[in-house]
Amino acid sequence: MATGKVNAKIELQFGDKAIGEDQLVAKAKESYGKKDIKNLDIYVKPEEGKAYYVVNNDVTGNFDL
Repeated sequence: MATGKVNAKIELQFGDKAIGEDQLVAKAKESYGKKDIKNLDIYVKPEEGKAYYVVNNDVTGNFDL
């Protein structure tokens, strides 16, 4: 079985909107507003029109999609 990095593109499409992984990460970083990010988890809830994030396993927040 081959191992290694796979180039992948993720785009969430819902209704008439589409948002890519890079955009989600950028919006989470902007919402957080600080530079000390070691890890970032993002949970997208299209039915709410929001994404929720956890920075460094500690700080939580959300932003509109």
